[in-house]
Amino acid sequence: MNLIPERGVNITGGGVSIAGLSREKSGIRKPVNFTLLGYGFVSTYVKGEKGKYQLVVSDKSWKSLKQKLKIITRKTTPSTFDERIQKLKVTARGWLNYFRMASIQGKLKELDGWLRNRLRYCIWHHWKKPERKRKNLIQLGVDLDHAYSWSRTRMGGWAVAQSPILVTTITLERLRKRGYEALLGYYEKIAPHLNEPLYTRTVRTVV
Repeated sequence: MNLIPERGVNITGGGVSIAGLSREKSGIRKPVNFTLLGYGFVSTYVKGEKGKYQLVVSDKSWKSLKQKLKIITRKTTPSTFDERIQKLKVTARGWLNYFRMASIQGKLKELDGWLRNRLRYCIWHHWKKPERKRKNLIQLGVDLDHAYSWSRTRMGGWAVAQSPILVTTITLERLRKRGYEALLGYYEKIAPHLNEPLYTRTVRTVV
């Protein structure tokens, strides 16, 4: 008797099972211990909804995305700022469209902050010479004394990128004008569960 079922996935109250030829990917286990095509599962933790789960992104998929973004924003990568922005859009949109069903707002917000600092680091590195840094800081609204002292700082570039001198001058608004698109902003536009028509959503009674 052939005991190997056809390839497939079943989600039941007792767990998730996947059948196939791979022993590592086959078996029955709790949803929280299971990943499929980059997706994972976590409990909803909503009162009265025991045994229900929501989709999240696996750690492996997060690491893969961050590595791709890191390569694009590496200061030594021979690209103009506009080229970096375009590559980021293509990479991020493809990834987000694939994982648009998952609940990932918190992690995207954190990733956006890290990514903006990476871009600031690239800009700071591109300015190179102290005098050019001083002039550019002045153009961004920094007073003469602070512009001079920061242009000669001995802090590392990554530390400067996260410092108030760049965070308050190379702002989110300025980055947007150069074409930057936040991952969270794009995700909120395409995530189905965030864009359901109001009349299709569950009505909750407030007492």
